[in-house]
This record gives sequence, structure tokens and C-alpha cells, in this order.
Amino acid sequence: MRRDWLSLKTSPWSLGLLLTGILLLIQTTTLPWRVDSWLYDKAITAWPAPVDHNVALVTIDEHSLDVLGHWPWDRSLHARLIDRLTEAGAQTIVFDILFPEPTLSDQTLADAMARHGRVVLPIHYSPATNQLLISEQLPSAPLEAAALALGHAHVELDEDGVARGLYLYNSLGHHRWPALAVAAQEQPGPSITQQDAPAYTNVRSEFRLVPLAGGADTLAAYAYADVLHQPAAPELFAGKTVFIGATAAGFRDVLSTPFSGLSRPMSGVEFHANVYSASRQSLLISRAPQWLSLTLALGILLILANTLPRLKPAATFGACAGSFILVLCTYFIALRSFHVHLSAANAVLLPMIAFPVASGLRLAMTNRFLNRQLDDMARTPQLSLPEPSRRHPMQLMEHLCSLLQPQGWLLAEGPDLLLVKGMALSDAPELSNPGHWVHQGSQSWVSLARGGSNYLLGLTLPDDLSREVIQLYLQKLKLEDTRQQKTKPGIQENISKRIERVRTATERLGQMQAFIRHSFEHMPDGIIVTDELGVIRFANRHIEAWFKEPMPSLSGLPLTRLLEGHDPRESVPWHETVSETLTLRQSRTVDLKIHNKDFLIHLAPFALPDSEQSGIIANISDISELREQQRQHREAIDFISHDVRSPLVSQLALIEQLKRDPSHIDESQLEQLGRLARRSYHLAEEFVQLARAEQLTETRFYECELLAIVENARDSVCEQAQEKQISLLVSGTEDLWLKGNAELLERAVINLMTNAVQYSPEGSAINVQVYRAGHLACLAIADEGSGIDTDELPMLFDRYHRQKRSELAGSQGTGLGLSFVKTVVEKHRGAITVDSKPGDGTTFTLKLPIADPMG
Repeated sequence: MRRDWLSLKTSPWSLGLLLTGILLLIQTTTLPWRVDSWLYDKAITAWPAPVDHNVALVTIDEHSLDVLGHWPWDRSLHARLIDRLTEAGAQTIVFDILFPEPTLSDQTLADAMARHGRVVLPIHYSPATNQLLISEQLPSAPLEAAALALGHAHVELDEDGVARGLYLYNSLGHHRWPALAVAAQEQPGPSITQQDAPAYTNVRSEFRLVPLAGGADTLAAYAYADVLHQPAAPELFAGKTVFIGATAAGFRDVLSTPFSGLSRPMSGVEFHANVYSASRQSLLISRAPQWLSLTLALGILLILANTLPRLKPAATFGACAGSFILVLCTYFIALRSFHVHLSAANAVLLPMIAFPVASGLRLAMTNRFLNRQLDDMARTPQLSLPEPSRRHPMQLMEHLCSLLQPQGWLLAEGPDLLLVKGMALSDAPELSNPGHWVHQGSQSWVSLARGGSNYLLGLTLPDDLSREVIQLYLQKLKLEDTRQQKTKPGIQENISKRIERVRTATERLGQMQAFIRHSFEHMPDGIIVTDELGVIRFANRHIEAWFKEPMPSLSGLPLTRLLEGHDPRESVPWHETVSETLTLRQSRTVDLKIHNKDFLIHLAPFALPDSEQSGIIANISDISELREQQRQHREAIDFISHDVRSPLVSQLALIEQLKRDPSHIDESQLEQLGRLARRSYHLAEEFVQLARAEQLTETRFYECELLAIVENARDSVCEQAQEKQISLLVSGTEDLWLKGNAELLERAVINLMTNAVQYSPEGSAINVQVYRAGHLACLAIADEGSGIDTDELPMLFDRYHRQKRSELAGSQGTGLGLSFVKTVVEKHRGAITVDSKPGDGTTFTLKLPIADPMG
């Protein structure tokens, strides 16, 4: 396939999958939440919410504590404050002060609350401990009765400790309490929830983010002591909602907000006043559904994955920046215009990730392409053989010993012996020419120079007629590289032209190599290519599959070792066959047995053109099917010559007898003649049915119902069973639909039922069950016959096999019936099993796949 480096692009799939993986990895961190919080804080602080001027604060500050004394104050002071605010015309008074314990002045405060009529008090949830469950802390009874409404004062803190919102409603048991700001605005009382929650479970609902009007002290605030001691000021409080709470250091709630952080925290009462101000203006922010955020992130992911691979590198940054700005605009519009907080962290992070990832992918793919082209150019084709002159002497000795099986050998590095058997250094002659063999009788010697070291290699060859041929072969081996290394010229051409030249050359080389590899891989036979030492350098996929050896282990393995490991033989050893093929340059054809399969291996020597390299091409053909056909052919001939010929001969003899005396033809002779004719017909019918079953394909399948097939088969065998007073009991499940050939399936069931009747005693019963097991339709046929011998079971379904006990008992079968049954079942992708013991009867079980209802 042509690969044009000029059109090299990142695919949308690769970019999309990589971005998705990085995004999923980011989800395991807090980064998305931090980005969302940062975006929200920046938006809120950049555009603070407007202040509702109908809100005022009365604060218990340091000045008030100095004037009125240490906390807690007598509740009569609060009563006086309420009276003063009543005189000033305050519309609603909201206390952010808890009054859980009853005191003597409660009634005074309750009376003041009643005179005003619109006072809201807080409730508090005490946290659960090891001894106590969570519980509500309500105001004392007189105060609760006098209050217009009660509201919870709880504010939610995020993971970073910043208060950004709260739940509008908290429920504990059957009470549902609104937040203080909601209670002041809507004047609700406790309501009953629709579902009865446990009394110890705090159920929160309707979370809202609060757009603050600013940092601490943004809202109008007046000191508690000043309001109490000064005359009523209608100009400050008339018609307003007044929040009363603590702001003094060490006494107030300390809430970090997006405006302040921890440097200038906001008090709880001011936060609730901000909630009230935003709620009255319908500015509270709800969170968008999660699916909307996922949709936004998915949309940005699809846009980037489909757009960036099509853009030039220079335009990639612009596309990512545009996507980033689009997400920010969407986020701010949803927040400011629709008061919806959209979790946009993933959509914001995607463009920031996509730019370096897309650029990195482009660089990586370009780098891989260039490396691949250069590697293809440098790498020789697989059919080029490594030269012996480049091999280490140790490896060279191993290969020579594996190929030639010498009677002795010696390998020495200088004076040190590395390998030796039956030879000595003193036997070596003087060797002046490295790489050239010197032969002395049955010994052959050669010196080698490798990496600054001198090696001596010696072999003791067999003293027979093959010795001279082997010595001539060794003499032709080039064990020393005499070629001079050529100096490469400096690189003087432009890199782009060089890459283009590499691409063109590599493409041509790749086409040739792909053709050769494709041809070898898809040949019907297994192919092995060796070098001149019989070492495997190439093997196609058939070799890997037949020998069950992984391809990496085949390369570099001597051919003789591979063959001896799978089919050892003594008469003509494999090393002789392989070495004679190389030395005599003659082809050899030998039978081969691999994992109980029959093969034929043809060894042919070859020499590469324009080269002194040579080797062997071994062609291995799988002849197992041919051998099986030959075996079946012999069995068929034996069957015809005996089983088919015998009744025909008997018929001819009986006819000749009747012809000699036609006047004395009795009924027994005619019955015998008919019986022989029926046997001949039955034999021929079994033969034809088996041939039909073997030729069955799924193109002749159709939907059929198993129970109907079994009932039709029973009707066909019923008369034969009645003759022996055998009851055929059929039971089972209907609507077991199969995809198959009903005619052959019925014939198979008839064969099994006929066998059951034939081998069952008179007056017995045959139980036939049809049932379902998972996705399989099953048929079980159980008789009460004599059973089958254990040693007969493995051969029960073999063609022409008949039980010895049945033959001795006079029950003559063809030996094709059960073979036909198994063939039909296997053609339907099913299985057949038999369970039998002598004297206990026999059960045949068929399991067939149920038809796919969608098919």
C-alpha cells in the first residue's frame, strides 16, 4: 500500500480517543472542581450582584459588647431592640441568634415579638456524635410560638472551605425547614414532607449558589448598642428586613467567600442577608444538570477531534483558542443571563489539552513515518541471508555440528579451548590463510579472525563416501569478509529531497517485499527457507501453525533440530537428508508426521542470483486429508466387497436354485430372497444417506421444530416397536425451533430409535425426552437393553464399526447408522454423547443450538 508522507495526518479517532483518555485521567484529580470554582469566583467577583436597599443589618460588634457587657445578654435586651425596630417601622426582623435554652425573660421577648408580628428565628442542627444522633435545636417554646417562621441557619462550605451557596430547605424527619432568607421572604412554616424520612436523617434539597453583593461590610450595618440606645430611626429601617446577628471577632461565624478568602471573612448574618437580597431579585444561581455539562464537553471534544486533524499546524492554535473562548462565553451567558451554573471545567480544559496533544501527535507521526522509511531502507528483505563471514565462531560451530553431525569437533580462541570432542590442538596443521579450509584425511581445519581475536575451528567428518562431498561444500563457504568497506560520502543534499528519495526507493522495495511475503504467506503449503548451514531464516504461517512453534523461535533454529524434535527417526536421520540436500545439491522428498497429522516435505537446494549464498527451500504439504480419503476408500472397498457383495451372492445362488426346479418354489425361499433384497437395499440406502449428510450445507437449512421431528420419527419406528411389544414414550417441550434440515434430522432420530428397539428386550420401554438446556435443544433416547461394552464406546461412531457382541448375537448392522447420526449432528453444529454400561441400558443425548429469534 502506498504511504504518502505529504498527506500524513492525525485521524479524528486517534485524537479523540487520546483526548478522552487524558480527560478521564483528569477526573481522578480535583482539577475539574478547582477550575469550576475558579471560574465561578472570577465571574462573581467581576460582576457583583446589586444590593437590595430593603435589607439592613443590626450587628453585635465589639462596640456593642463594650457597651452592653459580655455575652450572653439578657433576652429583655432583644425585646427592647425589637420594640425600637417596631417604632422605626421595620417590616421583618430576622434573628441569626440561637435561643434553645429557656430563660426567665423568654416571655418578655415573646411579647415583643408578638407586638411586632413578623419576627423570624433560626433553628440549628446539632451534629451527630458517638452517643447522640443528629437533632434539631429549636427556640424555647414561648419564642417558637411567637415567631412568624423558623428557618435553618446552615451554610455549605466547599472542599476549599469557601462558602458559595446553601440548601434552601433542610428536612429532619417530617419537618421541612427553609433557610432563614427564604423564611423571611416567603413566611413559610414547617411543612410535612411527602415521604417519611427517618428522624435522624438530614435531607437537604434545592441547593443554590449565592451571588454576593461584595465582600464583608458591603451591606448597610448598624451597631446593636447604637440602635438600642438611640431614638428610633424610621429613615434607616422603615419597610426593611432587618437581620440581627454577631460580627464581633471570636463571636461570629467566620465564612470565607470568593471576595475575601481567609483574609477578610464574612459573618454568617451578612451571608444570610446576601442570600435574602439575591433571592428577592431572583438572582440565586442553580446548578445545571450533569448531562448538560457532559453534552458541552462532548460537543467541544467532537469539534476539536474532527477539526484539528484537517487544519494546518498554524491554524490549530486559533481553533483551540476559539473553542476556549466559545466555552467561556457559554459559561458566562448561562451564569449572568439565566442564573445557571454550568460545570464547564472539562470543556475549558479540552482546548488547552488539545493544542499540545494535536501538535505532539503530528510530530510523533511524522517522526515515526521518517523512522519507518529510514528503517525500511536500511533493513534488508527477509529473504536475504546473513553471511557466514559475519557470524561468531561459536554460533558457526553450532550450526555446522547441527548440519553435518561430525564425529568430533574443536573450537579454540588462541590457546584456549572453547569446545572440543575427539580432537586436539596438536592435530591442527599450519593455517596461513584465514577463512580457507585445510583438509587432512577425515579432519578439516579453518582459522577465523573476529574482532581482533583469532579462532581455530576443526571438524572430524565421517570416513565414508560423503566426506569428500562435505569437504568440497565447506571449501565453498565464505567464512571471511574480504570486501573493502566503502567510505560513505558526506551528506550534501537538501533534507526534503533526501526524504523523498528514501520514500520512493522504500516504496519500490516495499512493493517487491510485500509481494514476496504475501505470496509465501498465502501459499497452500508450508514454506521454510534456510541458509547454507541449514538454519531457518524464513517460515510462513503454516509452519508456525503446524509445528506449534512461535515465529520468533523458528528464526535462527536449525532445520534438523526442528524436524528431529517433532518426528525423530533412526533409519534415515534428518541431518543426513538435510546435509545431502545442501552438499549434493539434490532434492529430497520425505514423509513427515507432526502432531498425528500426515505431511510430505520436499527439500530443494537453491542459490541466490548474483550471489554466492545458497540454502534450502523446504515445501511441506498437508496430506492428512488425502490419507484419510485413502483410508475411507479402502474401508469402502472392504465394505462393498463383503457387506454388499455377500447378500447379492446369496440372492444369485438362491435364484439359480429356483431356476433349476421352478415347480417347487415354497414360501420360505421367497421370504429369504426378499430378506436378502431388503438387506441389499438397506445397505445402499445407508450409504446414500451418509453421502447426503456429508454434503449437507447450511444453505439447505430452514426453521423446524424438534418435538415434531421426534414425533414423526416415533411414528416411523412404532410398528417395529409393537412387534417386540416395546413402548415408545415421548415427552418434552414444544416450540424448540432449530435452524436445520428436518429430513436428515428425522432420519438421524429414526436411526437412534431403531437401534434402541433392535437392542431392547421384548416388553421393555424406551423413554424419549425433548427438553431445553440454556441455548440448546436436547433430545435423550434411553432404552433398557444390554448396554455397550466400555471398550466399544470410543469407536461407536466410527464408520463401518459394529459391536462384537451384536455380531455374535446375530444382529447384523451396516456400521453406518451411528456414523450418519454423528455427521448430521455435527453439520448442525451440535454434539452427541452416549452413556452406557453393560446391563444398564444405553442413553443417547443430542444437543443442538436453538435458532436465533432475531435471525
